[in-house]
Amino acid sequence: METVSQNRAFGGTQGVYRHASTSTGTDMTFSVYVPPHEEGARLPVVWYLSGLTCTHANVTEKGEFRRACTELGLIFVAPDTSPRGEDVPDDAAGAYDFGLGAGFYVDATQPPFATHYRMWSYVTEELPALVAAHFPADMGRQSIMGHSMGGHGALTIGLTFPDRFKAVSAFAPIVAPSQMPWGQKALGGYLGDNKAAWRQHDAVALIEDGARVPELLVDQGAADPFLAEQLKPELLEAACSVAGIDLNLRVQPSYDHSYYFISTFMEDHLRWHGKRL
Repeated sequence: METVSQNRAFGGTQGVYRHASTSTGTDMTFSVYVPPHEEGARLPVVWYLSGLTCTHANVTEKGEFRRACTELGLIFVAPDTSPRGEDVPDDAAGAYDFGLGAGFYVDATQPPFATHYRMWSYVTEELPALVAAHFPADMGRQSIMGHSMGGHGALTIGLTFPDRFKAVSAFAPIVAPSQMPWGQKALGGYLGDNKAAWRQHDAVALIEDGARVPELLVDQGAADPFLAEQLKPELLEAACSVAGIDLNLRVQPSYDHSYYFISTFMEDHLRWHGKRL
């Protein structure tokens, strides 16, 4: 593992790291904030999954998480959103919502994406093992959160591994990708026509099929331009109501889809996670 950069922040260490990934077959970059702690201490871990077009850097530079993580004693890990490199295929038309920057946190089965686009395995298996080996992480205390496409990833991973993650939250998540244009394009392109495979990466479908967590926290901007066509949090609200999942869906007036929205409510989410970790 190569250290790309390290800086001090609020008494902790903000680092960016690169490693040769066995899951994606290419070099991957991720960031980790480790708050100040006593020697030998093991700290809980919050995973943050980013959205379309993003890298680890978006939340690292704009997320406003370090002060709260320092106070609460939380390690904050931000992976990239897709594999990258000269040999990694992109969308043929160069669209922003598929290919590079748009891995959708699935393991692709369709050529030419199946070789590299294995973000599910990367985020749920390979990167946690790397974090456990190199950082003072208590892997018995993990939680997960994300934004937009990353909110989709956080919800589906949290619902799939309810015993691993003590808390799950999201900002403006794609809650039912099987029913939305972004998700239909991505799931079809990466997983083909196998709709059963689609349901494994669709939060609403997972809940309909029996997946359960005790509670979820979701913030959604009321002025989000993607709200009506791509996000539709009311579908998650309906599924949670039927399933008996305690969903705290907070629609925030005047906020859009940007990091102004995320940075405003990041501390709320981290405090919510901290109580459960």
